[in-house]
Parts: sequence; structure tokens; C-alpha cells
Amino acid sequence: MMAMRLLALLFILQFATVNGLAGPLAPPKGIRHYEIGAAPEFSVTDMDGQPFEFASTRGQWVFLHFWASWCGPCREEMPSIQKLVEAFNDRGLRVVLINTAEDEDTIFSFLGEIGMELDSLMDRDGLVTEKFKPRGLPTTILIDREGKVQYQAIGSREWHKSLYRDFLRQLITDY
Repeated sequence: MMAMRLLALLFILQFATVNGLAGPLAPPKGIRHYEIGAAPEFSVTDMDGQPFEFASTRGQWVFLHFWASWCGPCREEMPSIQKLVEAFNDRGLRVVLINTAEDEDTIFSFLGEIGMELDSLMDRDGLVTEKFKPRGLPTTILIDREGKVQYQAIGSREWHKSLYRDFLRQLITDY
């Protein structure tokens, strides 16, 4: 009788996991489940002055990354984010970089200095950053297709490594 109950429990757990009923995907170390509801809406411009509306990301997972050129860990992390962008090129993950309160010249110089081909949005007055309240830089927030915050990573990561790529790939395909 006990064996039948155990077998039934295992079946239920397997069904729940396969059908997304077991809760959020377990993230790798350094990323925490951070379900706080809808991400705040915002509008900013990119480095070329082109407008960006956060609402344009609906239907995609969003890798929302807050950074600044004076931040040492941000500097170290950027090449990894560049590799991540290349790996996920148009595969359901929208990488959105937000520079916190710096001007275009500073950002262009920084990205040119480290040889990056990334675009960044400009949070000139820091108000977008304030809406998301990161506890430090860099901070990455993962937002689901419906615009709800799901995960947060404070500090730098080697995003291009398989541990993180596999997690992100599973998010955008299974979640």
C-alpha cells in the first residue's frame, strides 16, 4: 500500500513539473526568484536619441541590466553580456541595458574602450533605476513575457557560461 502511494506521489510530482505546476524554475547560484509583480513601465532613449518603450518587450523574456561605466564589476561583466547577446540573437530573450545617470560621451567612450557592440538605454536622471530599486550595480532583472518580474541577480555574472545560458534557454522555452 505504501509503495502505491509513493508511486502515485512521484507521478503527480512528475506531471506537475512537466506541466509547469511545480513553481518557478530553480535558478543557478547568484540568481534569486524575485516575483514582485509587474515591472514598472518606462520610456527612455538610447544612445542615439531613439525612443524606447518598455511595453515594446511584451511577449518576450527580458534581461534588464542596470550598469554604469564607473562600476568595476560592470566593466568586467560587459564582454560576457556581449557573448550572451550573440548566443541568443533573436531567440526570445530581449537584452535591455540601462546605463544609470551617465551621458552619451561617457557611454560611447566606455563601450569603445572595451570593444563592445552593445546598445544601451539612457537613464539620464536615474528615475528608471529608482523605479526598479536595484541594491547595487550591476543588477539584472529577468522579466517574463507578461511583464512580471521573476528573477534578480545582484553583482556580475559570467552570463555566457553554460550554467546561465542553459537556465535562460529553459526560461524562454519552458516557462
